Amino acid sequence: MLLSHLTPRDRRLFTEFGHGPAAPLPHTLVHEAFEHRAAATPHAVAAEHEGTRLTYGELDLRAERLATLLVRVGVRPGDRVGLFVRRSLPMLVGLLAALKAGAAYVPQDIGLTPTAQLRHVLRAAGIRVVLTQARHADRVPRAAGTVRIAIDQENGTAAPPPSPPERLARAVRPDDGCYVLFTSGTTGAPNGVTVTHRNVCNILLTEPGGLGIGPGLRVAQLLNIAFDMAAWEILGALTRGGTLLIRGKDIAETARRADVLIATPTVLSAVDPATCPHTRTVAVAGEPCPRPLADLWAATRAFYNCCGPTETTIVNTMRRHSPAAPLLTIGRPTPNNTVYVLDEHRRPLPIGRTGEMWAGGDCVSAGYLGDPVLTRERYAPDPFLGGGHRMFRTRDLGRWTADGELEHLGRTDDQVKIRGFRVEPDAVSAVLEALPGCRRAVTVRRDARSLVSFVCPRDVDPEAARGAVAAALPYYCVPAAVFPLAVLPETDRGKIDKGALLRLAAGVAR
Repeated sequence: MLLSHLTPRDRRLFTEFGHGPAAPLPHTLVHEAFEHRAAATPHAVAAEHEGTRLTYGELDLRAERLATLLVRVGVRPGDRVGLFVRRSLPMLVGLLAALKAGAAYVPQDIGLTPTAQLRHVLRAAGIRVVLTQARHADRVPRAAGTVRIAIDQENGTAAPPPSPPERLARAVRPDDGCYVLFTSGTTGAPNGVTVTHRNVCNILLTEPGGLGIGPGLRVAQLLNIAFDMAAWEILGALTRGGTLLIRGKDIAETARRADVLIATPTVLSAVDPATCPHTRTVAVAGEPCPRPLADLWAATRAFYNCCGPTETTIVNTMRRHSPAAPLLTIGRPTPNNTVYVLDEHRRPLPIGRTGEMWAGGDCVSAGYLGDPVLTRERYAPDPFLGGGHRMFRTRDLGRWTADGELEHLGRTDDQVKIRGFRVEPDAVSAVLEALPGCRRAVTVRRDARSLVSFVCPRDVDPEAARGAVAAALPYYCVPAAVFPLAVLPETDRGKIDKGALLRLAAGVAR
């Protein structure tokens, strides 16, 4: 009955295109996957930062001892431990210790996050224990009953190995929380998204999500720890035996030494592939990828264009791109996952029709922490998989191509009305990015009557840019102004800062 309105061909393709391959998981707990690697290759280098290295054996021992301390101060399975740190080796120790203790870690960059947001995270996540670094401890808001532990002041011998009863007390299940992320902007998920061990293992321990990472390969750690793609970098390396290269201030220097790069298109656009001789695999997500950037990297590397919000565990669709491909798509569902293109009544649409993408399968996270109303609004029972499965409303627009790939067409909440017409700003940006010499373009709504666009580099001709849009799209899509910039402003999560662009446009108008 669910598919009865479709033609027989579309019914068949709904399943053929929309269901990722079934794949077994070697582990369903993230820290167990790491421990397996540590036991197999204890002397292999797990991570490097500013000239200091930690082997898998050393990292495992330090995390184990800190986990024992966490249990002794009252951390239990199902709890949430704050990880308020800066990018460092102690960051890894704290992350793994929280998982080993049975808790979910709640990451925040202590150097960038405002104090008010830290207080909100502490309160919303019910955090009683915060792991931090000694030099940043004073930045952790004081709250009644909250314990602060400086990871880098634990000398590794303060807590003896756990006793058998203590190990038993840490029992954790695959559907327990692995991490809780507070998404960028407090209006989207003010109480955080709970992502489970099963969710994370499903993307990291299958291909293509594993990105071929293995012993001897170096993975760059470039991103903010509070961003879900940082979990792809960190846990992707440590669960598969790779070496994590934790960057300092220079992103390009770290990228030059890495075999695997995971980044937003904004971050990647600041890296020249000619300076990265070792890089063999690149994956981007988090925002639409400009076709010129994808073509540039795909010409000499395995380049994956990916998509998926935090609620569907890092990414749930991937496509290895070729410069010869007619379209830059987001591919198909990753293993053990599904994608449905549905209408406003949640009915499947015929192949080729544009609709809203819903995600199903093992990628679907546990929901919004402490917010059952928002969880019910965005998560729903999955009538196509059944059996208690849920699906998630991504608010991404897409359609299936004839050969079974998803074309991403923006977001329902990004669509704007200009002079009464509904406009997708990303479609305008795509035309601009096709201009010779234009590396990046962003289009935003300035007011009810006009769009404005921003392009880089600075030498892009604004009038030629407006002319290209006028030739390709209806008149109401033509930006009122095009502003060439040397660089586009970024948020602390490596995405384009559209708010800053709007302020810039307002300043120019005045």
